[in-house]
Amino acid sequence: MILTTPLKHDSIKIMLLGSGELGKEVAIEASRLGVEVIAVDSYPNAPAHLVANKAHIIDMKNKEALLELIYLENPTYIVPEIEALNIEALEIAEIEGFNVIPNANAVKKTMNRKNIRKFVAEELNIKTSPYIFVSSYEELEKASVKLGFPCVIKPVMSSSGHGQSIAKSKMDLKTSWEKAKEARGDASELIVEGFIDFDYEITLLSVRTENESIFCKPIGHIQKDGDYVLSWQPMPMKKEILQKAQEIAKRVTDGLGGRGIFGVELFIKGDEVYFSEVSPRPHDTGMVTMISQSQSEFALHVRAILGLPLEFSFIAEGASAAYRGDIKSANPHFDVPKNAFSKNSFVRIFGKPNSHKGRRMAVILVQDKVENAKKRAEEIAKSIKMTK
Repeated sequence: MILTTPLKHDSIKIMLLGSGELGKEVAIEASRLGVEVIAVDSYPNAPAHLVANKAHIIDMKNKEALLELIYLENPTYIVPEIEALNIEALEIAEIEGFNVIPNANAVKKTMNRKNIRKFVAEELNIKTSPYIFVSSYEELEKASVKLGFPCVIKPVMSSSGHGQSIAKSKMDLKTSWEKAKEARGDASELIVEGFIDFDYEITLLSVRTENESIFCKPIGHIQKDGDYVLSWQPMPMKKEILQKAQEIAKRVTDGLGGRGIFGVELFIKGDEVYFSEVSPRPHDTGMVTMISQSQSEFALHVRAILGLPLEFSFIAEGASAAYRGDIKSANPHFDVPKNAFSKNSFVRIFGKPNSHKGRRMAVILVQDKVENAKKRAEEIAKSIKMTK
């Protein structure tokens, strides 16, 4: 494998479409291998902008603007990090010879909950929760009656759980409808899911190249309004249930194809495994791998993109907790207790240029036995205060 030096005429280039905290870690891992990183987002000084070789600010939903930037920078690999992209631009770029990760069709399927749910449930015949797509409030009312309460209501396209809620009764439908419609992304259509009273849910990080496919140890997690607040690795599972989960994840990721890491979300109920969602990129719950594995999910993503071997070691049990801003600020400061930094714990500030209540601003990582790590990570998260 020939690696290069950034900012040369023949540099290997990765263009990140979306430059949040996950993209920042991808940029860092890519730069460690001499890859030139071009970070793109819709606002200035996004986290990956701070560590990339080049930064651009464009509306990535604008086909012409996105194609113009691709032609200008001529990246070796185009690596989407968010769902709010113009898929037609990616399809055109791929036809013209650009390498979209994992591929344009996989991005198209996974960026829209309708596409991926129909693909998994109807083409691959994999178990999912019952679902109905709706485009009006009247249809939402009918769907909720048919599926029963509680039910989960989501926009067909949004990131990090935005716009997602659980309606526990008919009284909640109006609030769920308004929340979904206010979400960033495409809220013209919603998916209503029958609620699975699962025992637990996992993220199974699946990494693939054209030649091999591997899995990280399962990650347990807790979500609030569809967004992760705590994750840990490994999630204790029966061997036969884990094997079933891996088989489902492999069928889904093989069906999508391409190379890179996929975050496959699954529900476990007794001995049954249900598909929930999949992201063709590093997963927020997978930030725990920065302290639990010799190669984090971000390093594995870069290795898979470049076609490098995917071998890694699981180092130790651990947990991650998200810290969310509690005030609105254009100049965020964080009061972090010194005891948050120890031989087996640390805090990573994402560097987002502004905060608002509930915005994810940092992650806490703890290496310890899972239950101890979870408790300690939550304690540290609660101890951090924003000062302005």
